[in-house]
Amino acid sequence: MKYRTFFTTLLLFLITFNLGILIISFAMFKDTVKHAEERSLADHYIITSSVVKDFNAVESRGIQLEGAIDSLLQQYNNFSGDQKVGFVLYKNDQFVYSNRRENVWKDHLMKPLENGNRVVSFQQLDHRTYVNVSGKLPAPYDSYTMVYQYDATDAITAWEKMKNMLFLVGIFLSIFLALGLILLLNRIFKPLAQITQTSRNIATGAYETRLPVSGNDELSEMAQSFNYMAEEVQHQMAELTTAAEKKQQFIDNFAHELHTPLTAIYGYAEYLQKAVMTEDDRMSALNYIMSESQRIQALANQLLNLANLRNDQIAWEEQNITDLFKSVKQTLHKKMMEKEIQIEFHSEIDVIWGDGYLLKSLFVNLMDNAIKACESGGQINVNTVMKAGKSIISIKDNGKGMPSEIIQHITEPFYRAEKSRNRKEGGTGLGLAICKQIVLHHGAELEFISHSGEGTTAKVIFTTS
Repeated sequence: MKYRTFFTTLLLFLITFNLGILIISFAMFKDTVKHAEERSLADHYIITSSVVKDFNAVESRGIQLEGAIDSLLQQYNNFSGDQKVGFVLYKNDQFVYSNRRENVWKDHLMKPLENGNRVVSFQQLDHRTYVNVSGKLPAPYDSYTMVYQYDATDAITAWEKMKNMLFLVGIFLSIFLALGLILLLNRIFKPLAQITQTSRNIATGAYETRLPVSGNDELSEMAQSFNYMAEEVQHQMAELTTAAEKKQQFIDNFAHELHTPLTAIYGYAEYLQKAVMTEDDRMSALNYIMSESQRIQALANQLLNLANLRNDQIAWEEQNITDLFKSVKQTLHKKMMEKEIQIEFHSEIDVIWGDGYLLKSLFVNLMDNAIKACESGGQINVNTVMKAGKSIISIKDNGKGMPSEIIQHITEPFYRAEKSRNRKEGGTGLGLAICKQIVLHHGAELEFISHSGEGTTAKVIFTTS
């Protein structure tokens, strides 16, 4: 592209510039020729007029004209004071007189017109250029023809030198323009070359590559737009990479979650098949098999719920908060009694909007996690407040809390901060992932605030209800 632009621009300039020089040279040539022609005509008129006067004077004195012509015309030999002018006198095509020794003109002369008009012609002879003017003398001497010759070689040579000088200047200007043009195009196309190289770097995975931005012109705006696009590409690629990593982690965790109960089921089944055992041992093995089967079933149900949450639309209805948490406490009553958990409920909000079944599932999961986090005799505080137009429901326990590096992963599927404890308590590792999906479906936010030894607070912030 750069070289195509260079050669096209240079070609257009050379054509235009040289055409201009040709037009100027032609105009100067025409002016030179016109000037030589006008001078020749003027000199021919002066000489002819003077010769006629001299002829009249000679004849008025009774002297034969033919015998006095040489002496009369000698006075015009140096008419112009230089050697550029010559003339020849003919009488009825017969040579009479010439101020030049050489009589070489006759073959090249043009006969004057019968109407008395003069004839002007140009003649190239021995590498010189002459202007010839031929005309008859006025009556009664119209049998005489005066041919005037002007040597215009110097004027033509001066024009040729000027023409050559113009073309030489044109060559230097063309070289200067070519150098200037290539420098200008290099500067103009430099950003494009940088964009090309940066695009290649991004295509090979160097997403952090950016264009340099300088100045405040169109190129800098283009560079800023390109860098913005590169940042978006980098951001999107980072999200895709993170999503791929999470997907792979999900598969790894899911395989691990299935492996443990399946291994237990297979082991007890093999034990029942091959070992001789008592009735109590057989019942114990069957109980393990049923327990692990229930665990796989619970895992499948949770996965199905998680998939449904990502695809289904929710039913928006008004939900009474007091009634909602009464239902939650009723569901978790047995677990609370087993650990002697105390619950304090304080509400400044009467209702929220959302899907009743999903909201109950959300708060059951959050309350269940709070119960698991508390030691025996622990306490859970549930508060609902309205702040800045947003309904906020917080569930705070006085358990042992979690460090910050764990909090940022607890809503990921199958993430377990304490794997042994969660399996022991029957968790599938999908509870908080389902909570996150429920919150997102309600246009709400889910936050966790926790510090080791200070308990955990789960906040659900409803922005639309």
